[in-house]
Amino acid sequence: MSVWRAWLVAVAVYGVSIAASLPVVLSPRPAAAQAADTIVVEGNRRVEADTVRSYFKPGPGGHLDPPAIDDALKALIETGLFQDVRINRAGGRIVVSVIENAVIGRIAFEGNKKIKDEQLSAEVQSKPRGTFSRAMVQSDTLRIAEIYRRSGRYDVRVTPEIIEQPNNRVDLIFTIEEGAKTSVKSIEFIGTSAFSASRLRDVIKTHESNLLSFLGNNDIYDPDRVEADRDLIRRFYLKHGYADAQVVAALTEYDADKKGFLVTFKIDEGQQYRVGLVDFRSSIPNFDASSMRSYSRVNVGSLYNVESVEKSTEEMQIEASRRGYAFAVVRPSGDRNFEAHTVSVVFNIDEGPRTYIERINIRGNTRTRDYVIRREFDISEGDAYNRALVDRAERRLKNLDYFKSVKIATEPGSSSDRVVLIVDLEEKSTGDFSISGGYSTTDGALAEVSVSERNLLGRGLYGKASVSYGQYSRGISLSFVEPYLLDYRLALGMDVSWRQQLANSYTSYGVTTLGFSPRIGLALREDLSLQLRYSLYRQNITLASVYNNCNNNASNTSLAYNPTPAYIKSVLGGVDPTNSTDSSLYGYGCYGDGESSLPVRKELANGATWTSALGYTLSYNTLDNTKNPTDGLLIDFRQDFAGVGGDVSYLKSAVDAKYYASLVSDIVGVIHLQGGILNKLGDQDLRMLDHFQMGPNLVRGFASNGIGPRDITYASFGAAGDALGGTKYWGASVELQMPFWFLPKEVGLKGAVYADAGSLWDYKGPTSWSVTGEVNTKACPTCGLQYDDGNVVRSSVGVGLIWASPFGPLRFDYAVPITKGKYDTVQEFRFGGGTSF
Repeated sequence: MSVWRAWLVAVAVYGVSIAASLPVVLSPRPAAAQAADTIVVEGNRRVEADTVRSYFKPGPGGHLDPPAIDDALKALIETGLFQDVRINRAGGRIVVSVIENAVIGRIAFEGNKKIKDEQLSAEVQSKPRGTFSRAMVQSDTLRIAEIYRRSGRYDVRVTPEIIEQPNNRVDLIFTIEEGAKTSVKSIEFIGTSAFSASRLRDVIKTHESNLLSFLGNNDIYDPDRVEADRDLIRRFYLKHGYADAQVVAALTEYDADKKGFLVTFKIDEGQQYRVGLVDFRSSIPNFDASSMRSYSRVNVGSLYNVESVEKSTEEMQIEASRRGYAFAVVRPSGDRNFEAHTVSVVFNIDEGPRTYIERINIRGNTRTRDYVIRREFDISEGDAYNRALVDRAERRLKNLDYFKSVKIATEPGSSSDRVVLIVDLEEKSTGDFSISGGYSTTDGALAEVSVSERNLLGRGLYGKASVSYGQYSRGISLSFVEPYLLDYRLALGMDVSWRQQLANSYTSYGVTTLGFSPRIGLALREDLSLQLRYSLYRQNITLASVYNNCNNNASNTSLAYNPTPAYIKSVLGGVDPTNSTDSSLYGYGCYGDGESSLPVRKELANGATWTSALGYTLSYNTLDNTKNPTDGLLIDFRQDFAGVGGDVSYLKSAVDAKYYASLVSDIVGVIHLQGGILNKLGDQDLRMLDHFQMGPNLVRGFASNGIGPRDITYASFGAAGDALGGTKYWGASVELQMPFWFLPKEVGLKGAVYADAGSLWDYKGPTSWSVTGEVNTKACPTCGLQYDDGNVVRSSVGVGLIWASPFGPLRFDYAVPITKGKYDTVQEFRFGGGTSF
């Protein structure tokens, strides 16, 4: 019996010792709960004891039961202030023993060259004079590595180092091995037959690395960008009739041998559909659904295009709102006919929920004024909520190019029929300083320095100042645009410019122009815009004396022609143009070294001329891409009426149309048509400077001003003279643009083959001096103008090289004229391009 008693005593003592060693002593009975005023804190140096006690939440009667003590333990650990927390019971008290975390003295980054310390410091959670936490350091290490991976450096290594310092302080150093950028080595597409891989590569933002990749970063692997590319591919297919298209997967694999990623998009194209039927239905009483047909961009027989459906939906919903149906909702639906490969599109117009906009809250605009953002909304507080108008506002804000990101979300309002619009923005730099340079076979070398601001003073204003200096042209220009005139969607622009065009191998004269032009632009639709303008400018011609030394002295025109030195000196200004006297004093003809045309010299004699003109431009634009179009139509029609004051009067009209269409194997077809007419108003002759001047801008293969009426007065003394221009022209061009399939798409090289045809004719400028008396014009050719004005069709064929280079767009053309006028000037090779940096 004594043995059993001894064993029980031993077990009891051992159990007590185990219980004493536990962090928290929990009593099975509430009656033994500890009081809050019996908490003792040990080991704290910086944290006040009362702060530790505040984490203990006593229950009724001021007692702490085991669950409350357990909650306090968890809360103290979660503060991150302590390395360790233990709670024990001793002598009827609760003893909280803590070991405080060290304080961070400084944080340093070593080995980082591509990302600055400031950017890394902003990203890590550990801060100087903050509490040191190993868990937080581990999180910061992963965060730094992720930042580098986002910039394409997947070989990054980040090692944290902790250096102990006196007074419980530590220094934290992150040692970084950045590694090389991890690029995308190949992009492949599986399951495609409708479009080639090179065409799809042109759709996505991720590019394969190549020799010029160092000038950009789209070849750096970014998982977010790849994911966005999936949506771009799907939208591309939906735009071209593939209503069932899906990007099943975007597979990425790191290839250690190539030291880069292999990206593969798996696509299920489905079949291509055309629109079989377009119908309009309404469940709203007294609403005529068929009246919405004019707002539809979906046509029977055309390829099914999801973008056309979306734009039609938006315009219909906005029109319904204008008609007083504020809560109307347009919902398109499509019924596929798999056998006929058609989609029947039905626009259902229903009454939506009666929801109003309570507030529009704007966040993140640190520089842009609120009203600049709010004016992009066609709705305001108190209006009916219209999703189409909200989407349009979001698109407009993105198009402003003031913000890195724009997102509009909704939150519940104060009641069930109220919503709050939350506009989250992230500002970006809107100022530009550029130095541009270029060269063309017409204008020679040219350099330009410009400063511009798209969001001047945060008020949405645009301003630009530029100075250019070149081999044959110089200029200064100032531009200003107020996009919302008097709070209407009218853009008021003003331009002031000075330009000097010097004489070159194509023109014997120079022209200096000083002008001022205000304009107003407005969007009639998303694809239709109108610009009204007024132009006031002063022009004067400059001419080298060598081209103006055969002047006619009209003061003695009453003298009969007598080829003597006296007559020549009196009438012809002292120089014998024909060398008819065979005199040693006048022993050469003044036309031998060239002479400018009569209209040029007459313009010189008239001095500076002022032109005051009213004009407008109507533009229709459905291009899929303004920089590199592959589909769509662009038509510009412009007219200018001069004669609202000033020294000249005319009516000038011109139209320019370009149609782009994607053909087979990434070949893009371009049809370019243009034409113009200059009408004389009144009895006043048209100036030569107001005539149309054409060259490679009409038919490639010809020099600048190389086409059309030309002065041949002195043709017997040498080459034909200046181009006079014409009052009528037409032009037509057919071009095929194709990539070089053996080169990476990112190189940006395309080839082109083309055929051009056109003509310029009908000169209506001055043809003689206004003199009295009789002068033998046969011996005085300066008294009259002889010119060639044959309406000859000029045509050419050629090849071109188009390079969307990192240094700017460049184009090289070689064209051979097939038909031309007798005095036209040929220039088979042409080059032009430039850049900004």
